[in-house]
Amino acid sequence: MLLFLTLSMKLTLEIPLEFLPCGVCTSSGTVGHSLSFGKADAVVVGHKNKNAAIADAFATKLANRVKVKADIQDVLRLCKKYDLLSVAIIKDDAFGLAGHFKVKPTPLHTGHV
Repeated sequence: MLLFLTLSMKLTLEIPLEFLPCGVCTSSGTVGHSLSFGKADAVVVGHKNKNAAIADAFATKLANRVKVKADIQDVLRLCKKYDLLSVAIIKDDAFGLAGHFKVKPTPLHTGHV
């Protein structure tokens, strides 16, 4: 079984049940009203210890480092030194993923409003 989270209405993040419960948070430099020093459309972080506050701090920290698409690979390399389940990064039309979660396209007609 899997837990699904939709990203950008185009991608779905699959979280295997073996990693639940976990803390998952998203940070963005282009969406929302919060102050951000980065330009990522979304950085999603999953944290092992059920701690959404730590996931939020890492999402913010990593999102602040993404200014251009080329930064995605550097940020994914950086996150390897932390105890994170997974990191997904969206910047413009570029996407990067590291860790245990998987991504698949979101069906166009899910029946959800």
